[in-house]
Amino acid sequence: MSTTFERVGTHFLLIIFAVIAVYPLISIVSLSLTPPNQIVTGFSLPSEVTFDNYVVAWNRGGFDRALLNSAIVALAVVVCSVALSVLAGYALGTMRFPGASLIFFILITGHIIPYESLIIPLYQMFRGWALLDSLPALILPQIGVSVSLGRFWMRGFFRSTPRSITEAARVDGAGHFRTLSSVLVPTAWPAILTLSVLIFLYTWNDFLLALVMNPSGRVFTAPLALSFFAGAQRVTDQTVVAAAAVLVAIPVILFYVVLQRQFVRGFLTGAVKV
Repeated sequence: MSTTFERVGTHFLLIIFAVIAVYPLISIVSLSLTPPNQIVTGFSLPSEVTFDNYVVAWNRGGFDRALLNSAIVALAVVVCSVALSVLAGYALGTMRFPGASLIFFILITGHIIPYESLIIPLYQMFRGWALLDSLPALILPQIGVSVSLGRFWMRGFFRSTPRSITEAARVDGAGHFRTLSSVLVPTAWPAILTLSVLIFLYTWNDFLLALVMNPSGRVFTAPLALSFFAGAQRVTDQTVVAAAAVLVAIPVILFYVVLQRQFVRGFLTGAVKV
């Protein structure tokens, strides 16, 4: 049983880490609400709250189209990657067939190879397919990278599921698809939603792929639009740049807030079962 000193010390450390994590977010939001062209050094609360910076950033940065592009890419990658990961994880986690372990290790190499080393081959391949400056050029590589993580994630969950559950379903006459959809997926929702959050965050924040696969600048994602807005457009007003950064971060924050309970449950379930 923990002592009072241990509990107080634990809560004290949690508060410190929470402040460290929240401070940058509060600082950026505070800066974005500061009147334009006001010089701000360090952290300070705005003397007057204004939303003019968001209007300027939205109109000048073209974030309406960029946010829509990022939403399309992220949601498409999440749906396709999770669906493929569940199917592959079920096959590799519950079925016993010769070479299963070898196949798994071959497939997991997609997650081991440095992402940057794939950019040039991907660029050459998509240029040959005439897919540069298009949403498929951003979606398809992200699916390939995300499925590597998803297979590993879902395989671990399905392998930790008692075999008696799948055997009972087969005795009742259920095939593989019925066993997966009606028996295993309902119990795997925490793991699936956690995987969805991880893939969404990774895809939304990706910058390198969007930059390389978009040489003419016709298909901007939110991070790419933010970079060009703060750099190429020479926006020197830090309050407007802060407002643009908040606009890009809002969808990620909302997505996490909506699924935070399932996100934590998925990690805890994995920690207990593994």
